[in-house]
Amino acid sequence: MTDTERQQYWHRRLCEWRESGLSGAAFCKQHALTYHQFVYWRRKLESGAERRDAGEARSGFARVALAPPGAEAVDGLTVSLPNGVSITGLHAGNVDLLGAIVRQL
Repeated sequence: MTDTERQQYWHRRLCEWRESGLSGAAFCKQHALTYHQFVYWRRKLESGAERRDAGEARSGFARVALAPPGAEAVDGLTVSLPNGVSITGLHAGNVDLLGAIVRQL
């Protein structure tokens, strides 16, 4: 079985599981599936869907966006992290501080 065939197989099983209303363990027992494989493929396929939905690639680069019109102007660079934290006022003189802050997060 190729990786694409395995992916399609597990995608179908996961759709059946969601429709069943059963727990993952109960579904696996009822369909003679190995639970740890079920968990592996659920995580693999769900994380892939999240990346596609978010438009993110595996490149390791972050998305950069311009501030919306009318947004308050701030001197220097502003970094907004996915957890909602924003670091403002960054410039060439304090960019090392950003690295130290991000390492602590």
